[in-house]
Amino acid sequence: MADLNPQTTPAWQALERLAGRYALGFDLRQAFATEPKRFQEHSVRAPHMLVDLSKNLWEAPVVEQLLALAMQMGVPERRNQLLNGEIVNQTEHQAAVHAALRLAFTSGSEPASPAIAQYCADLSAMLAMAETIRADETVHDVVHIGIGGSSLGPELALQALRPYWRTQLRIHVVSNLDGHDLAETLALCHPAHTLFIAASKSWSTFETLQNLRSATGWLQQSGINPADRIVAITAKPHVAQAAGVKHILRMPADLGGRYSVWSAVGLPVAVAIGEAGFRELLAGAAAMDAHFAQAPLAQNAPVLLGLLDVWYSSFLHLPSRCVAPYHHRLRRLPAYLQQLDMESNGKTVRQNGDAVAYATGMALWGEAGTNGQHAFFQWLHQGAQRTPVEFVAASQAEHALPGHHTPLLANAVAQAQALMRGSKAGPGQLPGHQDFPGNRPSTFLLLDGPLNPPALGALLALYEHRTFVSGVVWGINSFDQWGVELGKLLAKDILQRVPGGHWQKLDASTAGLLNAACVASEAHS
Repeated sequence: MADLNPQTTPAWQALERLAGRYALGFDLRQAFATEPKRFQEHSVRAPHMLVDLSKNLWEAPVVEQLLALAMQMGVPERRNQLLNGEIVNQTEHQAAVHAALRLAFTSGSEPASPAIAQYCADLSAMLAMAETIRADETVHDVVHIGIGGSSLGPELALQALRPYWRTQLRIHVVSNLDGHDLAETLALCHPAHTLFIAASKSWSTFETLQNLRSATGWLQQSGINPADRIVAITAKPHVAQAAGVKHILRMPADLGGRYSVWSAVGLPVAVAIGEAGFRELLAGAAAMDAHFAQAPLAQNAPVLLGLLDVWYSSFLHLPSRCVAPYHHRLRRLPAYLQQLDMESNGKTVRQNGDAVAYATGMALWGEAGTNGQHAFFQWLHQGAQRTPVEFVAASQAEHALPGHHTPLLANAVAQAQALMRGSKAGPGQLPGHQDFPGNRPSTFLLLDGPLNPPALGALLALYEHRTFVSGVVWGINSFDQWGVELGKLLAKDILQRVPGGHWQKLDASTAGLLNAACVASEAHS
């Protein structure tokens, strides 16, 4: 199945025939008027949430063909390979063990392989270290250094689960190579009471190691032995040990960075919410894993969402998706999903290396509601391009302030309704200027209760499996990321040129920018 071109399948060809009508002639308002049970038929229950898909540009014939396409592209078989910890990353000949690790660790049953057993032991070691850190009265601040998945996952979880912190420690996340990021964090900390966590799967990530070098120097300036105040998290512990790091936690080599919060990289999260809280986070994700494994495809939330992405990108040619979390603590969710989705499915070749002849992953962007309503929602409602919007909300709040949560939910639901319904300018209004075209699609993810550790775990696992499903249907490898390498290589070349100002053989723009930057730097040195 890995080498199958989806365009050759009967379902893809049927969807191409349907696409014209749904791109131009389908009207959501009419669909709701003629389908009394549209909400019930296009909504699914999944662990900790309701997923409302009824305001999307599809109906039964489209969904039936998308489900057929999933079968023809081998989604059930590939799903089983993923959940069993088998090789699914063909270009790097690796498994992607995030789900298999969660299932094994939370079930308490015998792991399926020695490798998974070792990963479970490594996760237990991380939880034990988290408790040690929490009990250390000399530590007041924990600074987690990483980039990409090594920072986005922990940062999102730390923000999302703030009411569930069970520590007085201050926990910071530093990711950017820009020294302002680290400098601003260090200004809040005292060397004698700060612990650094550095997460790098390869222990060669330039940004992470540079930030760690600067942090090490900061400790040394105050006479602190860095070996006592640094914890390394890596898949290459021997490399970190050779660099002088004493405290090392191991993460799986076949677990991608964008899934790494489930491994030892989740250490700052476990420090914050404690071992029990982290186990609840894992349990919520494992519940979604079980739903993904067991629910029929037609009632399977990750499958339907992944197929919706294929429908919008490849057939209706909608280039982006807006994520609007109506929850302040999910304000980093769009950034987290940008890496998860765009790094996974921003590909132009199939598993066998052949170029695709269809659109794959969509651009993903967004902002927390209601802030977004006062920024880009104008464009969503009246702009010339249609963009699917994804609303995420929790049915319960975790604050005691009256007059906030019900209006927040009302705004989220009203925006989805307004995008669909639209309106015409009425008496005393400006025709055209105050017309809203409507018929604009949206999805709504409503958590059953508060945004607690199990709910967050389920939400993140839902997005992981959704991304996997669309990648399988497109025939691409969602687990490599070769596209990030070229810029790194060129940056190394440029760094070698800077000391002598050797711009030969560079294009005029690159040489001109480097020359201007170096002149400006010298003027302020």
